[in-house]
This record gives sequence, structure tokens and C-alpha cells, in this order.
Amino acid sequence: MSLVYLGLGTNLGDKNQNLNDAVMELSLEVGCVVSLSAFYTSEPWGFNSEHVFLNAVVLMETSLSPVQVLLKTQMIEKKLGRTGKSVTDYEDRLIDIDILLYDMLIIENPSLKIPHPLITKRNFVLIPLVEIAPDLVDPVSGKKYREYIQK
Repeated sequence: MSLVYLGLGTNLGDKNQNLNDAVMELSLEVGCVVSLSAFYTSEPWGFNSEHVFLNAVVLMETSLSPVQVLLKTQMIEKKLGRTGKSVTDYEDRLIDIDILLYDMLIIENPSLKIPHPLITKRNFVLIPLVEIAPDLVDPVSGKKYREYIQK
């Protein structure tokens, strides 16, 4: 079994319900939920919107490969009402599920980058990640993720 950290975000509709629905679907499709952070509000990142986000990080145990996890998360996003991933610009969304980490693997290909390339720049990912894994180390830099949190 592998450990996968997933970042969850939503800024439309019933945000609490969106995150809870995502966690439920992930538990059905991806594996066992080991830990779930609290839900955190954050301002939109990378675009302007009047809708604030609700974010969380979930740690799961899975027998799926990283690519299989990606396909399952994309399927869940669609099932929960996401119409498509933004390619060039960020936009409001019912649900977003990002693979943050998969074990300590480093994967660089056009459709999948692990660790997620923007983890260290986003407090809305770092804070819930560090909440559930305070000593977790970035496999690229060797630094603990808590060192990246911007005050």
C-alpha cells in the first residue's frame, strides 16, 4: 500500500458539503482515509473572484498507481459537478482535487507532476498538510514542509 496526500478545494455552492462529498467519493474509489485536516478558508490564488475557498488535505492509503489515482480524482471531480480543468487561467470551481504527494516519489511527465509543483508556494495547501503531517519532508528539497509556510 502507498500513501497519497490529496489537496481539496472548493469555492462554489455548499463548500462544506463539497469537501465532505469529495472525501466520501475518494474513500470509495481511491482507498482508506488515514487522516483529514480541518477545513480552512482562503482567498482565491492566481485569479480574482468574490468567492472564498474552503480547502483541506486528506491522507489516504491506496493500492492504486499514481496514474490510476489521477484518473480516479478526475472522475470524482466530474461526478461532483466540475466541468473541466482550467488550462491557462484559474477559475471558480465546485471541487478541485490535486495529488500533492505519492509516497516519496518524484514524477515529472506532461500529465502528472509529483510532488505537486506549487505545494511550497500555497499556504492553503501547506497549513492543512502540516496539520496532519507536521514532520513531512519535501522529497525534492529535503526540507520539512512546515519551513515553507509564509507568515
